Amino acid sequence: MRIVALGAALSLALAAQAQPERINPDNVGRLGVVWTYDTHESTEPLRPGTDRPAFEATPAYSNGRLYLSTPGGLVIALDAETGTEIWRVDVKIRRDANYSDFASRGVTVADDLIYAATVDARLVCLNRRDGSFCAAFGTGGQVDLTRGLRRKPDYTGEYGVTSPPAVYRDLVIVGSNVADNSRVRMASGEVRAFDRRSGALRWTFHPLPEAANAGAANTWSRITVDEANGLVFLPTGSPSPDYFGGLRPGDNRQANSIVALRAATGEVAWSFQTVHHDLWDYDVASPPLLFPGMDGAAVAVGSKTGHLFLFDRLRGRSLFPVRERPVPASDVKGESASATQPFSDHPATLVPQRITEADIWAATPQDHEACLTTFRALRHEGAFTPPSIRGSLVAPGNIGGLHWGGMAWDATTRRIIAPVNRLPAIVRLLPVTDFDRERRAKPDEEITEQRGSPFSMSRRFFLSPSGIPCVAPPWGELVAIDADTGQTAWRTTLGDLREILKLTSTTPTGAPNLGGPITTATGLVFIGATIDPHFRAFETKTGRQLWEARLPTSARATPLQFTTESGREMIAIAVGGHDTPLSKPGTTLVVFGLRSP
Repeated sequence: MRIVALGAALSLALAAQAQPERINPDNVGRLGVVWTYDTHESTEPLRPGTDRPAFEATPAYSNGRLYLSTPGGLVIALDAETGTEIWRVDVKIRRDANYSDFASRGVTVADDLIYAATVDARLVCLNRRDGSFCAAFGTGGQVDLTRGLRRKPDYTGEYGVTSPPAVYRDLVIVGSNVADNSRVRMASGEVRAFDRRSGALRWTFHPLPEAANAGAANTWSRITVDEANGLVFLPTGSPSPDYFGGLRPGDNRQANSIVALRAATGEVAWSFQTVHHDLWDYDVASPPLLFPGMDGAAVAVGSKTGHLFLFDRLRGRSLFPVRERPVPASDVKGESASATQPFSDHPATLVPQRITEADIWAATPQDHEACLTTFRALRHEGAFTPPSIRGSLVAPGNIGGLHWGGMAWDATTRRIIAPVNRLPAIVRLLPVTDFDRERRAKPDEEITEQRGSPFSMSRRFFLSPSGIPCVAPPWGELVAIDADTGQTAWRTTLGDLREILKLTSTTPTGAPNLGGPITTATGLVFIGATIDPHFRAFETKTGRQLWEARLPTSARATPLQFTTESGREMIAIAVGGHDTPLSKPGTTLVVFGLRSP
């Protein structure tokens, strides 16, 4: 009996040794770089004065391969174990364009096919085996997404796609990116479903009425598919132009909304508008997050406002009370801001929406005085202070709050994990007659025409003369929300700019961030996202940071955890930098795995 027992124990021990080790809070300190892959794509703007390309792709894993895309039109297949390039296809985007958001956030793999959407507005189908175009799909494997639009773009780059297409059964569903602030009647923002094999149009959803004196309201972030319930969830953006709504009266529904469509037909099942008559560029940028509620399927939607709304997934019933509260009125001639906006009782807003003099902060007395002087000259009455000719302080600013990186669900703790920004912006309306003069006088400031409206627009972050935020840190946080109570479980500083800004603070500052988190079944949250060049792991239960690795530059992307065919767990992150002088551009995919003990 002892020999049998000893043999059984040895067998169990050998089996345990043969099991690949999972990444967990106890061993996360042993994570190291396994391999890297450089796309070698140019990071220079296509033309002077236009945006740099941004490598923001989350790879897709399937059958031992990683598939990724680049803003310049490359689709690449890699061996997931080694990073060896298997094939590389250039779908050849137009190079004579001014792309408003020069990015590609990934591809979608479905069976034997890969779907990619490009910044020059094409839906592309490739064969997963070798990257060849799908002969039966559209014309030569491509569909021109500018064809059939209710209102076409005025120029190449005004309309395109930056997020991966969604797939539901035999359909591939795609939204669009529409340039901000250019004119009143921008390109229309419909969402369309195409036959997955032929590329034929199957249905179209229009977020605005045909007669609307506005465009956009487009779904530029990720579309979320609920396969089991036959639904797709759209996070829609603001109607055009972003900062003056006098020519588009009313709430402008279904802009700034979560819209649940019946996936097979495009019929609206339900919707909820997070911002009425948007005047702040408060898109629903965060992809809707599916999670199991206490009483059935649920969905979370985050807004740039910092609000997080939780709903019954099938009927759109709010899981916590949502109340319409009075907000400040506009003082701009011709504008009629909404008298109320929706606020959820739980969760409470995740970021500050009102700034006081006590919040003003600076590294030097001179900067502090300059920030105070600027603050006192601005209009600011808390949440939803409308843009003004005087200049308004908008909190949070136009990057959010919650942003396109989205949220992650942790099934063990039943928490929603969300990165947020705490960075106000200054928005000023300029009489359209002053547009050319203001643009010449302030070449480094974002000033756009909003053609067709009586006002152009100027916006910038609320920064000191030294380029440091005028509000006290933290400037970025990671927040955990208990989905069953709506209460904040923990919040922790995300990022640290002390080294970059040469600050002497004894505590991390947090950092502006764009890019999402992932959670593991073993109790970890991984996130890049911040302007500082680090990749971090936090304990899901407590929010305590357990690990960080320095990257070649910052990672404006959402990571991917995957398990190779040999059973090894790895985590991949696209390291492309941020659009700021504080971060250099990059083109590298970095893949981490556990080192031997």
